[in-house]
Amino acid sequence: MPTRILPAGADPDAVRSLTTLLSQLPDAEPQPPVTDSTQLVDTLARLAAESVEELPEVVVVHERIGPVPALELIREVALRFPAAGVVLVTSDASPGLFAAAMDSGARGLVGLPLSYEELAGRVQAVAQWSAGVRRHLGHGTETPAGPGGTVVTVSGAKGGTGATLTAVQLALAAQASGRATALVDLDLQSGDVASYLDVQFRRSVADLAAITDISPRVLADAVFRHDTGLALLLAPAEGERGEEVTERAARQLVGALRSRYEAVVVDCGAQLSGAGAAAVETADTALLVTTPDVIAVRAAKRTVRMWDRLQIRKAEETTVVVNRHTRGTEIQPALVQRITGTALARTAVPAAYKELQGVVDAGRLHDLDGRSTVKQALWALAAELGLAEAGQQPSHRGTGRAAVGFRRRKE
Repeated sequence: MPTRILPAGADPDAVRSLTTLLSQLPDAEPQPPVTDSTQLVDTLARLAAESVEELPEVVVVHERIGPVPALELIREVALRFPAAGVVLVTSDASPGLFAAAMDSGARGLVGLPLSYEELAGRVQAVAQWSAGVRRHLGHGTETPAGPGGTVVTVSGAKGGTGATLTAVQLALAAQASGRATALVDLDLQSGDVASYLDVQFRRSVADLAAITDISPRVLADAVFRHDTGLALLLAPAEGERGEEVTERAARQLVGALRSRYEAVVVDCGAQLSGAGAAAVETADTALLVTTPDVIAVRAAKRTVRMWDRLQIRKAEETTVVVNRHTRGTEIQPALVQRITGTALARTAVPAAYKELQGVVDAGRLHDLDGRSTVKQALWALAAELGLAEAGQQPSHRGTGRAAVGFRRRKE
């Protein structure tokens, strides 16, 4: 479905230039421009009276609009039509104006003179946000407008339940199925994705925290391309730098990744941060990994209740995954579901640590044998979540040719 974009501005030349550039964006459908604040609000009110789905996904407001000033107009649009995302076009791209625009309800800011790459990135991100809001409000069942991938967050009920293992294998399964996949480590103070995948890196998610507009080029410079094909965005090596990654930065980062990759898997760890909360809130699927023991299940219940109190995610919108499952344990997956009040993944991950010990100690989780029951279960979970093809089987050894090539280079 094309992204409907409504430009608004009083300067005819500026609006004509803006509309021309908007028409060049992929899957964009610019609407006839409006010339003042009254006409914009009246147009949106008329469309909303028919249906929320009739509203444009993106409204682009030029700074030269009247009689109501641009920031006041944005505030009114954001309050009255929350399913439409607003982008401000301005010659003043200072941090002060950016903060004021965000406080008014804008979802993005584009500087003048206009840049195709900057405009495309902002419009795509805001369109994805708008589509997510409409899904959350229950309006319509169509897929999000414009390009965008699936975001899955993986959180642990407590430390040691296997969230990172789950996230890594889900990402590997998605990549092996032919999807362009990013794996993000938002366990900011104690992230282990780099250790599990035997990588040394210079850049981390903290390096993107201060960037107000993450362009595709900036994002490409920050990710680490693993030999399996995964794009890795890793937690900072210095745990104290995790404080630099704010909720706003995390939202912007997830939006940028969603617009560039078909699958985005985010390891949020077991400790809730503002960045992790933002990722869980905006994800298509939020997984909570627990083990079938009293302590972990109690922790899972506390986490679910906390997410609900903080309005991050409702219990029924959270999916619990039971790790280290055995048939003989007293706590079975159905009981975990009743205790937590969540949805339950059909796939439970078996208890088979001996299969994992060698690759975990070596820091080469991508070399886990395809015959491993743990790997088979996690790849089945990936298919259940829509990250991989149903019935896809792991390669007999490791991740196939990419892993073999990696070993050869090491030798």
